[in-house]
Amino acid sequence: MNRVVLMGRLTRDPEIRYSNGENALAIARFTLAVDRRFNRREDQTADFITCKAFGKQAEFAERFLRQGIKVAASGRIETGSYTNRDGQKVYTTEVVLDEIEFAESKAANDAARGGMGGGYQSAPAPAPMPGPMGAAGDGFMNIPDGIDEELPFN
Repeated sequence: MNRVVLMGRLTRDPEIRYSNGENALAIARFTLAVDRRFNRREDQTADFITCKAFGKQAEFAERFLRQGIKVAASGRIETGSYTNRDGQKVYTTEVVLDEIEFAESKAANDAARGGMGGGYQSAPAPAPMPGPMGAAGDGFMNIPDGIDEELPFN
């Protein structure tokens, strides 16, 4: 199975091109800076991963994605090669995306980007549930007494 899930920030605005022909297809290319989760020296390090999207996902990237925006994306790794002008063979690795989503709210994203607008609106925060099922203050819901028998797991 060839499946990749990434979360990172765009290093620059996406580069958008359209294929030739009657039914032009949008093609977006951008690089994600993905933080490394574990690091022995505790230095901030990241991997820079080249991503490509086609069609609707590329149009989404063109319309909403900008440098610094944090996204979650999934797709597949694609490798290839070509011969450059000097006659040397160059190997490529990129992720072809089929899903792209915002990974943080507009306010958090604007703060991370120094207050620059992103051109999209964040969803409103969900309202707490009233009554005995309301939030307990620690992020978890209160479960009423006697409901244990109705839960599908034990």
